[in-house]
Amino acid sequence: MSRESALSTRDRILDAAAAVMRERGMAHATTKEIAKAAGLSEAALYKHFTDKTELFVRVLAERLPRFLPTIETLDVEAGTVVDNLRTVAEAAITFYADSFPISVSIFAEPKVLHAHRAALRRTGAGPHKANEALAEYLAAEKERGRIHADADPSSLAALVLGACFQHAFLHQFADDEQVDAAGAADRLITALAPALLP
Repeated sequence: MSRESALSTRDRILDAAAAVMRERGMAHATTKEIAKAAGLSEAALYKHFTDKTELFVRVLAERLPRFLPTIETLDVEAGTVVDNLRTVAEAAITFYADSFPISVSIFAEPKVLHAHRAALRRTGAGPHKANEALAEYLAAEKERGRIHADADPSSLAALVLGACFQHAFLHQFADDEQVDAAGAADRLITALAPALLP
């Protein structure tokens, strides 16, 4: 088997696993269902992943949406603080809403949670990285005088991302399928702006 076909098979498995996990939750997703969704035999899964735990950890690492790059590419020289924070909030709400069906279910699987934590430690990744990156951006804005001189960048980052997380969490109980990330981000940052800007 060529490297390209091996990669495409692996990608098919990860895509199928992510779809099944979103639909059924991690606790109820079986390797049999994942193999069927990928159009493969269950044995084929085990050629690419040692067990169900490894497969799920790879889905968490490779198939959940990312919003950290949105924060890391913020430029204090470009845009207003409010516009930049709206961009971050919209990306964060979208990320949290998309990832909830998969990410929250890892807490029901202690073995998967342990493996996921270990993988995050090995790579230096984790949910705290978004807070740190946003706090760093806000500290740069504070130094430029674009936010209050007595503002605490770390607390502001936690406030913004915590509000985004809560909005996405509460949306899971709403009847509508699609989260209005742009509208929610606009309302959140508009409410925060008077307390943030000098």
